[in-house]
Amino acid sequence: MPVLPEEIESYASAHTTPEPSWLLAAARATAVETSSAQMLTGHLAGRFLEFVVWALQPRLVVEVGTFTGYAAMSMAAGLPDGGRVITCELDARHAALARAHIAASPYSDRIELREGPALETLASMTQPVDFAFVDADKENYLNYYEALVPKLSERGAIAVDNVLWSGRVLDPTVSDAATEAIRALNERVRHDDRVTCVIATVRDGLTLIRRR
Repeated sequence: MPVLPEEIESYASAHTTPEPSWLLAAARATAVETSSAQMLTGHLAGRFLEFVVWALQPRLVVEVGTFTGYAAMSMAAGLPDGGRVITCELDARHAALARAHIAASPYSDRIELREGPALETLASMTQPVDFAFVDADKENYLNYYEALVPKLSERGAIAVDNVLWSGRVLDPTVSDAATEAIRALNERVRHDDRVTCVIATVRDGLTLIRRR
């Protein structure tokens, strides 16, 4: 069940500012270098994240789930002077691909890739997080959320990807671990009195969360 009809997605993409050449090259390379190109953040969501970062003007952005670097580079493009992205990746091959793409971008000096379990990276951080983007293993979504909320700055925010999970969150016959984890996160965020949230129907559903 696609979140939006393919024709609407195509129209929206066609009427969104095109990707710069270095992002387009990373997207095309990902399709060749991996068998999971559908995991790429992509044009619409990438521009959306860049816009959010530009509006928030964060000093520190944290990404959970680098994949091949598309979202990290998109967010880095919206940063103010002195802002930085720390992006976390567990898979060594994806981390190597991301490093190559980031190095070819104009924003390599703004992005630090930390390889290893993201929960360990998050636990080691002491600086307040101004914006976080979560797009990694779904079974740990709730753990990432709980790790990030206490670290948010006063006006900090979180974006969580894939929260509609191609409509599987609506299907009572689907009960795999990833789907149940996303349902659990959605319920937790909705009833968490520490935050305010909204699910935007961008890509596969993107929840925006801020401190109250």
